[in-house]
Amino acid sequence: MKDFIFSNVLHELVNNKMSRNYLLKKLDSYLYNSIVEKNEDTLHKVQKKKYQFMNSMLQSAVRNVEKGYFSKNVFKRIIHVLVENSFLNRQKYSEKLEEFKDQYGEYPPNFIVVSPTQACNLSCTGCYASSDPHTSTKLPYHMVDKIMDEVRNKFHSRFVTISGGEPFLYKSEGKTLLDLFEKYDDIFFLVYTNGTLITPEVAERLGKAGNVTPAISVEGFEKETDARRGKGTHKKIREAFENLRNAGVPIGISVTATSENADVLMTDEFYDYYFDQQGATYMWQFQLMPIGRSTHAFDLMVPPEKRVELYRKWEYLISEKQYCVADFWNSGVLVNGCIAYGRRGGYFYIDWNGNIMPCVFVPYYVDNIYDLYNNGKSLVDALFSNFMKNGRHWIRQYGQAHPHNPNNWLMPCSIRDHYDNFRRNILPDHAKGESEEAEESLNDEEYYRKLIEYDEELEKLTEDIWEEEYMEREKQNAGK
Repeated sequence: MKDFIFSNVLHELVNNKMSRNYLLKKLDSYLYNSIVEKNEDTLHKVQKKKYQFMNSMLQSAVRNVEKGYFSKNVFKRIIHVLVENSFLNRQKYSEKLEEFKDQYGEYPPNFIVVSPTQACNLSCTGCYASSDPHTSTKLPYHMVDKIMDEVRNKFHSRFVTISGGEPFLYKSEGKTLLDLFEKYDDIFFLVYTNGTLITPEVAERLGKAGNVTPAISVEGFEKETDARRGKGTHKKIREAFENLRNAGVPIGISVTATSENADVLMTDEFYDYYFDQQGATYMWQFQLMPIGRSTHAFDLMVPPEKRVELYRKWEYLISEKQYCVADFWNSGVLVNGCIAYGRRGGYFYIDWNGNIMPCVFVPYYVDNIYDLYNNGKSLVDALFSNFMKNGRHWIRQYGQAHPHNPNNWLMPCSIRDHYDNFRRNILPDHAKGESEEAEESLNDEEYYRKLIEYDEELEKLTEDIWEEEYMEREKQNAGK
């Protein structure tokens, strides 16, 4: 199915209710054939997981179209901006990407994450951003604008993730992020937000733009969310859901898995509530990354055995429930491992101080966007620090360079799953911590020991799953 036919079929899914079931079956067959049957890029089961995820995304979106939670205008804009400009972008701009590769020896990353402000109206326990409701720390609008221009015209990317702080608090030079979304109307934006500031007016403007989806943070149901985020927060989130549904804007969910809510995340009721009752189209799960000397942060980590249980739950959710869920550690097979360090198919992160980091969960940096621009350089230069190159080298060696015989992609994270290697072979001596807590972690022997113990235990629990369920079929095929 050619790209333009694929886009046309998606349009018909929205406009032609009578043929929707038939078209869904055709798309399902196309996805399976193109991703699994005719694709030998990597392990068979890895490709099957990619198909199940993509199909769950399609099914989740269509369910909400049928409920009227997507306006036709928004869905058409999503097809154009997200599908055609982002998902099919690599074919559309293949010549320019090859030119980039010829000039720099690397392909550009597929997207970036930028946190334009540290300010937040909530104060959540264990927040990686250590957000401060009283801070004025932010990137000026002209700087954010320049970053977007480089992403669009140097990396030829049409996908950007906005984080924080709370993005909807951002205001600079008389502009908000809503102005940014409207200016870059051929880029699709995913915005991580606590949801409490999504008023009917904000939702309506997002609906008119049609190139934005908010991923709203929860911790579980009302009890768990209010316990970490403050009493009454979940009520405001439910109001945001209603505002977004009324405006026809796709709703995402973001949840941080901890030892305190992992049992909730193991229940069907949790996912049924957000997908079926609240109209979520997708859910991103993160697992708390401890930073600093606090033993409480380690207590909040999902234990290795529970992480494996969550992996099994994820398998079930995308295959049986057909809910579009991705866990940024347990779903490493979807992206062939770690996506940090500006790798092809991956990203890097810019915070409110302009510090450029390999990942939101790797709180160390070498370059700063202000310094680069003041010295006549660009975002491209940040890709070639020793820090970024060390990380990409490890990603390739771990599996990206040999996808038919990769190492264990159930442990994809360079820092959380391979902390000893991160410290020895990736993090340069001259790298700086994003925060005081990040600096403390580097000098804390107990922190080092605990993460290594975690990694060793996780390896014991996942190595048989990887060998028997992912690698064994490949060995059998090779023997035929």
